[in-house]
Amino acid sequence: MSTTQRLSNKTAVITGGSTGIGFATARAFIQEGARVIITGKNAERLEASARELGAAAIPVRADVRRLEDLDMLARRAQETFGHVDVLFANAGIGGAVPLEKVTEAFFDDVFGTNVKGLFFTVQKLVGLLKPGSSVILNASVVSTKGAPASTIYFATKAAVRSLARTLAVELGPRSIRVNALSPGLVPTEFQGKMGVPPEAVEGFYSLVKAATPLGRLGRLDEVARAALFLASDESSFMTAGDLAVDGGYRDV
Repeated sequence: MSTTQRLSNKTAVITGGSTGIGFATARAFIQEGARVIITGKNAERLEASARELGAAAIPVRADVRRLEDLDMLARRAQETFGHVDVLFANAGIGGAVPLEKVTEAFFDDVFGTNVKGLFFTVQKLVGLLKPGSSVILNASVVSTKGAPASTIYFATKAAVRSLARTLAVELGPRSIRVNALSPGLVPTEFQGKMGVPPEAVEGFYSLVKAATPLGRLGRLDEVARAALFLASDESSFMTAGDLAVDGGYRDV
């Protein structure tokens, strides 16, 4: 049986890599031989996550909403790696806010991170991507769903799904693949940051589990393995796709 690592000698950049899906994916990439830059806004948490991941992880503090931070990230990636084989545009935020209570600041913050930040992450780093590189955009199965108090967050994820299609067409002539990764409900720190009471979160978990054919929520390692597949040559003829990792929730 072959013991070849799937990302041996590969380089990767993961935005939002200090927690949750980004951190789990960084760990999976490193276990498969990659060197990884992880970004985050909280310097202390970012450094702690990099220490936990080990020497193959390079922390770069960056806020994807700030184009100057993304310029700096691109410079650091070039100085550190020279090129990038895998870009996982993963950083994202959300919130459950009823229509009448959505403020301009909330709208701008969520779209600024999930759509503007994601788009310019790709734009600023695309010059470092080699032919055969993989770009992964963290979307969500909610891109095709609707729910109360979720208008803004769900809309951003629909935009990310659209960007996977259009960027795949634009970057295809350069032999760069672009796919969306759409997790279902996976408990992470993310839900705790949405400003929703814990009992409401638990109630939502129960509703999703009841509507999921596998009857449970997802795990971080399951999403990370899907990202690893999209990053590796195992998915070399996949682009413009949307890989759902959701126990069947989206499609029933």
